Amino acid sequence: MSGEQRKRAAVAVVKVESRDDQVAPEASPEFVETGYVQDLSQRALAYLAVGYPVHFAGPAGTGKTTLAFHVAAQRGRPVVLIHGDDEFASSDLVGRHSGYRKQRLIDNYIHSVLKTEESMNVTWMDNRLTMACKDGYTLIYDEFTRSRPEANNALLSILEEKILNLPKMSRGGDGYLEVHPEFRAIFTSNPEEYAGVHKTQDALMDRLITVNLGHFDRETEVQIAMTKSGLSRLDAEIIVDVVRELRGFGVNNHRPTIRACIAIAKILAHQGARAHKDDPVFQWACRDVLNTDSAKVTRGGQSLMGEKVGEVIDTVLGSRSQTPLRAGELRSRAKE
Repeated sequence: MSGEQRKRAAVAVVKVESRDDQVAPEASPEFVETGYVQDLSQRALAYLAVGYPVHFAGPAGTGKTTLAFHVAAQRGRPVVLIHGDDEFASSDLVGRHSGYRKQRLIDNYIHSVLKTEESMNVTWMDNRLTMACKDGYTLIYDEFTRSRPEANNALLSILEEKILNLPKMSRGGDGYLEVHPEFRAIFTSNPEEYAGVHKTQDALMDRLITVNLGHFDRETEVQIAMTKSGLSRLDAEIIVDVVRELRGFGVNNHRPTIRACIAIAKILAHQGARAHKDDPVFQWACRDVLNTDSAKVTRGGQSLMGEKVGEVIDTVLGSRSQTPLRAGELRSRAKE
């Protein structure tokens, strides 16, 4: 790895501070920004600067939501976060009538004269999409395809005509709201074959610029594993290589993801273990974390992933010369 690559693999932003119904992304030492991540961020920021909404699409575990927050943080505007939900209706995004406010005035200043006045007003409550449009916030709509297509209809006029249509009698009876010029939107979604995901309307997809995300490149995954756990680079590389090798098994298999790398790395760091063929902690952590049935690799109806995990560990470590662990280290690992 060159000196320039090491500079590009610097740790950068994202921490979220809540402020009522908005969040403010701030710098965090746990976000890894390699050249790969920088390229994605710069592309997304270029689209947002022109006014187009960005759509990060890809399998679970590819960092879509984290990247969305990272990009939003660089805009320097407050962020409104919405999570897609099958129970959503348009009112859950835009707002609704929350009740009525009734006032009654009785004037009996002169005891023989009684004057009564009554008035009743509809109470309207803005929801997060309306707030973002009104105040020019950055909207992050996470997994928006988990909401039914009709619930997202309000987005069509927002993204194209820059107008939010509102029900009558809302917000003083305006009927519509002009979208703030600083309003921007970032969407994320999982593939359509995932459970609970709806096929969205073509009219909405046509308004988005979609950036398809796959798994991170090897260097980014190594940096993430190191940053999240504190493990050495050598141990992080072995973990990442095992995980990446396992992705080759199965049909349409996106697992294991970067989350598996982080989990194994954190377990090893906590136990004081090493990514070594003689370390029992490394062996059982890999078997438990990586033994998933999602790959659909079976023999006689039984999953072969446990067997494959062992084979991959042997393959990855076989390509590396490792000094045997001392007997004292092995005994302490076995006791843990």
